[in-house]
Amino acid sequence: MADRRLTRREFVKQGAAAAAGLAGAAAAARAAAIDTRTILNYNANMEYRRLGRTGLQISAVCLGGHWKRINTAVRTDGVGWLSGSIDHPDFQKNRYDVVTRCIEVGINYIDACWSNEVTAYTRAVKGRREKIYMGCSWGDKEVRFPDYRTTAALLQTLDRGLKASGLDYADLWRITMHEQSGRHTEGEVEEMMKALETAKKQGKARFTGLSSHDRPHIKAMIEKYPAIVDAICTPYTAKTKELPQDSMFEAVRKHDVGVFGIKPFASNSLFKGTSAPDDPNAKEDDERARLAIRYILCNPSITAPIPGLVSAHQVDNVAQAVQERRQLDVAEAKKLQAAMDEAWAKLPDDYQWLKDWEYV
Repeated sequence: MADRRLTRREFVKQGAAAAAGLAGAAAAARAAAIDTRTILNYNANMEYRRLGRTGLQISAVCLGGHWKRINTAVRTDGVGWLSGSIDHPDFQKNRYDVVTRCIEVGINYIDACWSNEVTAYTRAVKGRREKIYMGCSWGDKEVRFPDYRTTAALLQTLDRGLKASGLDYADLWRITMHEQSGRHTEGEVEEMMKALETAKKQGKARFTGLSSHDRPHIKAMIEKYPAIVDAICTPYTAKTKELPQDSMFEAVRKHDVGVFGIKPFASNSLFKGTSAPDDPNAKEDDERARLAIRYILCNPSITAPIPGLVSAHQVDNVAQAVQERRQLDVAEAKKLQAAMDEAWAKLPDDYQWLKDWEYV
């Protein structure tokens, strides 16, 4: 298969050449137009969308790195997103089981943005690397912190991260910037871009990109560094709408950049319940999650939303959303609007900024 695991030497020789792809909206049309044997971990029940000029065919929903609310699915003695030991056996089993179910339903991309996430997921993927693209960032040792704002320091982070996680390379190295990435100086951004460019040339990253919550700055970076920014991670919720002019997506489309949507469930504010399997709101929350995924995928410029999923059931639920009719009918749209109004009303103080992502 054309895009199974490449050796570092193979894809270095290929350079940054992007495979041509088809921009059709319907999964059936895409399946008829492309050779499904080239799709990593292909499943006929999953839709695949082109990750911009990389040419990679990515499942229409993927696995995000955060495991918030995991303690509702399994007892992990307080393993949170940034706290607790990822060596806890029940935590490791949960991550392995979730990744297994992702593979079974045709999901083929995992995004990990912090050192503990990369370690946890490379453990879970071990022995199955040929089925999963790994998007990696070691955000705790990247440009958010003053000691990691030079090309040399960032490349050292990459080398150490790859070695610690047992990876020969990352499919996508997308550096985690400040949420308001415009806070970085032009010099810091230049150093970061040199690191990404060097990693690609050295074969340590097949493709490169960034994570930011700063729309004008994202647009500016795409326009200034079109050969380096292959993909971005940025918020996109079930309230988000594209601005009629001067939208970030103008630059995304012009330069054929892949987009992973984070916070698809508004940091779980979309849900009425706790995400526990026996929660009395579980059925309604499953429906809300599916409506949100369907809404987000109506934007063809989004490659995939990347929710953090804490159980095999949640994996099945988002995979079901991909199979359901894409356009929401009037009743569904009204239901989702009411749910998102509730979500906006109960956003915690540290997530009020998400309201700024209603128009992009």
